[in-house]
Amino acid sequence: MGSKLNHPSKFMKDFATHIVLSFCCIVTIAIVAFAQGQPQSPADNAKKANARPSDLPAVPREPFDGVPPERMAGQCVTLETEVGAIVIEMMPEVAPEAVRNFLNLSATGALDTTTFNRVVKDFVIQGGNLFTSSKWGAELSNRMARKLPDEPSDVKHVRGIVSMARTQEPNSATTHFFILVGEGHHLDGKFAAFGRVSKGIEVADSINHAALDGEKPVKPVQIKRALVAPCS
Repeated sequence: MGSKLNHPSKFMKDFATHIVLSFCCIVTIAIVAFAQGQPQSPADNAKKANARPSDLPAVPREPFDGVPPERMAGQCVTLETEVGAIVIEMMPEVAPEAVRNFLNLSATGALDTTTFNRVVKDFVIQGGNLFTSSKWGAELSNRMARKLPDEPSDVKHVRGIVSMARTQEPNSATTHFFILVGEGHHLDGKFAAFGRVSKGIEVADSINHAALDGEKPVKPVQIKRALVAPCS
């Protein structure tokens, strides 16, 4: 009994088609693999490097960000403390960034419930430590980490001047400030004087003369709230 065989020419045709299709598949796979292994162009890398992650939080704008010095002139901050009010007139013409910082801290409520936590008898009272706030948390911690540029000037550090505290490192001022109740000429040209007390220096005196443990007040005086308004 004989078996039925395909026609020889048809068999060769099918075999050739199979070879061609296989070759095409191999070439396609090789092209894709090569493309994936190619290094990115500088332009592509730059685009990826400059891409902003969608989950990266933006630094929030504050009320006086971008405000020119001439528009910050004539602004006063009233510190309503437990023992009375201290009114501070801003001096943006000599220290615009320190003024902007202090106005923002006051306008956003960052200074509310903080205390004068350092006192040097007959010299200064120091506040602005946001860690002393009853609202302390991540937001205030981040705010206190922002650094200011140094802005020394020819303003003399005399009674009533308000200036930024900082460490010995340059550009290290953050949110700490001090009010002079005495003379501090050794600070002249080194620290950023940005305001002067126009009313309530006697309140600063009472804070300065309270009981101390070293330079730490036995009972720190709280700033109940800080208010920004045009000077009267």
